[in-house]
Amino acid sequence: MEMTAEQAKKRSSILPMIIVAMLFFVLGFATWLNGSLMPYLKQMLLLTPFQASLVLFSFYIAVTFTALPSAWLIRKVGYKNGMALGMATMMLAGLLYIPAAQTQTFALFLLAQLVIGTGQTLLQTAVNPYVVKIGPEETAAVRISIMGILNKTAGVVAPIVFTALIASSFVAPAGTELTAGQIDAMAASLVLPYLGLAAFLGLLALAVKFSPLPELEKETGEGNKAGQIKAALARPSLALGVLALFVYVAVEVIAGDTIGLFALSLGVERYTVMTSYTMGCMVLGYILGIVLIPRVLSQQAALAVSAVLGVVLTLAIVLGDTSSYVIANTLLVPFGGTALPDTLLLIAVLGLANAIVWPAVWPLALSGLGSLTSIGSALLIMGIAGGAFGPLFWGLASGSGLGQQGAYIVMLPCYLFILFYALKGHKLTSWR
Repeated sequence: MEMTAEQAKKRSSILPMIIVAMLFFVLGFATWLNGSLMPYLKQMLLLTPFQASLVLFSFYIAVTFTALPSAWLIRKVGYKNGMALGMATMMLAGLLYIPAAQTQTFALFLLAQLVIGTGQTLLQTAVNPYVVKIGPEETAAVRISIMGILNKTAGVVAPIVFTALIASSFVAPAGTELTAGQIDAMAASLVLPYLGLAAFLGLLALAVKFSPLPELEKETGEGNKAGQIKAALARPSLALGVLALFVYVAVEVIAGDTIGLFALSLGVERYTVMTSYTMGCMVLGYILGIVLIPRVLSQQAALAVSAVLGVVLTLAIVLGDTSSYVIANTLLVPFGGTALPDTLLLIAVLGLANAIVWPAVWPLALSGLGSLTSIGSALLIMGIAGGAFGPLFWGLASGSGLGQQGAYIVMLPCYLFILFYALKGHKLTSWR
């Protein structure tokens, strides 16, 4: 029986989606290692919360400088080569962690973070529109959600792997004074895992380069670069989408990567695995999104619900009692789980509120861009820079008298803006 054109298209996209799925897992693994690396370096290098937030700042600020050059590079070399170059850059970053660890130099760690952030920006700029374009536009949100599950599943796995390979012998509660020998051992334990990560990334870059991934049609909108950016930003749904992703990534990274620092301050011994809790809730959120959208909730309604949940959780975290263990004693301890303060678990549940935002905003913001898609994608990728500033503001607020718990109030205006985009911002067709 002869296949229809639609069936042939679906079959031809299966292998590319498997390859792209691997890339999303790797992106998630490299990204959410930060949640374990940041408190680990804080303890090893005796950093303040603000200094520790620079670990994230260096990683995410790379987006600001490299997103648009990434889009222009992809126009020249294509999406497939762009993915391979992104992986190769991340491999180089993996090698930089080795001298950083051997010399225990904070500046080198920040440089390595900057380089790996540059690589993941190039990879993100290529792979996200690839997922959108590889199949029907009306199912793009579902494909992005599936990729998000893989990305966040990697976020669950990465802290566990980090703890098993690196931190298992050296994690200690807040206030523990480490000897010089213990600090040296902590630093030395980073070398082999990051060497292995670099080798794996290099092999994957070669695999992508020579894989049967089909190249997408190159966009032909020539015009000058400034003109292309101006034309893209003339569309409010895109411009406001960039801002929505900026504040979203800010709260996502605060929830995923500062939870370990906060756990360390509360004396939680296994603080390097706390990011797994947040990522686990994000995976649950993605699964719920796939099940409920659009059968029960529209994409826009789900985005609005997510924002409202974020507002409620933020207030509960800021006003909560760090000595309360009601949630853990009810849901975790009876099933063999660990007793953790309610405020920590509420931070993890923010992952549930955050899950739908990324897959919902991308299709809304890119809709109808045509030849401006790569520029629009690059601008949206620049929204990832929110991951640099969210934890930075959290770190500054932590030292301003609010403390680490009170500093989570910086998330409130972020969720309110996401709510605005869900209800009105994505509908705007002109600035007048």
